[in-house]
Amino acid sequence: MKFTPDKPAIYGETLDSLTARLTEAGQPAFRTRQILDWLYKKRVRTWAEMTNLSRELRAWLEANFDLEPTAFVLDRQSNDETDKLLLELRDKSLIETVIIRAPMLGVGIDKSRKTICISTQVGCAMGCKFCASGLAGLKRNLTAGEIVHQLIQVCRQEDALTPRAHAELASFDNIVVMGMGEPLHNYDAVLRALTIVNAEWGLGFGARRITLSTSGLVPRILQLADESLGLRLAISLHGATDEVREQIMPVNKRYPLAELLPAVRAFSEKHGRMVTLEFILIEEINDSLDQAEKLRDIARDLHAHVNLIPYNTVEGLPWKRPSITRQERFADVLRAARVPVTLRREKGHDIAAACGQLRLKTEKAREEATANP
Repeated sequence: MKFTPDKPAIYGETLDSLTARLTEAGQPAFRTRQILDWLYKKRVRTWAEMTNLSRELRAWLEANFDLEPTAFVLDRQSNDETDKLLLELRDKSLIETVIIRAPMLGVGIDKSRKTICISTQVGCAMGCKFCASGLAGLKRNLTAGEIVHQLIQVCRQEDALTPRAHAELASFDNIVVMGMGEPLHNYDAVLRALTIVNAEWGLGFGARRITLSTSGLVPRILQLADESLGLRLAISLHGATDEVREQIMPVNKRYPLAELLPAVRAFSEKHGRMVTLEFILIEEINDSLDQAEKLRDIARDLHAHVNLIPYNTVEGLPWKRPSITRQERFADVLRAARVPVTLRREKGHDIAAACGQLRLKTEKAREEATANP
């Protein structure tokens, strides 16, 4: 589902594409880097702030590009220092971007390690049974500019905590493409956005600190393996057998494990990077020791890291998280085989940080307000 805005977001332009547009408009090519500097280093909010550009050029930019493709709606802060930003797009759609902080001993919140979880679609078409993102289906893909602008919004939030004299170009440490939507279902826009984020004229953010998570679109995984952008790959596995995985992930019927796992291996071998297997633990669905043993075998074969994620409750869905004891027993099966494993502890549960929850609640409140003015 493609969205055609009145004006394209300037954050979706590359160095080459913006230079071509400027040259066509009779502007010198050196103006491109001046504009990009205002966007990514100074994070301006208005064209008028680009003071080293002529009024004529600023007027042309305003007429041809959207500088603010997302608008800040609210920042829901968790007791564990997780922030969920709710952003509104030009068509009034809502998306979520999450700031996950990992405070370090002896330093303040401004010095904590920060991972930013970004969205790539409004809703999702994959239909995973445990996920809030797809409850209302897929509305549309995000444009590259909308994806990049999420990170600009985060930078602006973090700039308020970190004095700019000491801030890096990007005010965070890692990016995970694990928010609303299936990234590989919006392949071209996602790759363009991450290329912009990685470029030295963009945010200059290292590809090794970017992780893209997919539910398992095999042809796109193989296509991604051939890309030069050396990002990391995570697979939303959530089931170590086809039987279990198909209960909660419809994509497995099209791309079963016999097709998915070789594609993951191909990516890992081409890029020389350890992949991550994401495994949400759901009580009495996939938390058995038998599943743990089969996951162990898959991880050892792929030389993969396993990220175990106790289920984050979603209103309206029946699933529950296993007890801590059961979580640890599951993890111990992997540890005993020396499979690198992280058992993630809950983040943002009190602010509905699971993908899509805050958006759904806000949309429901809007609908009720419209129906009962």
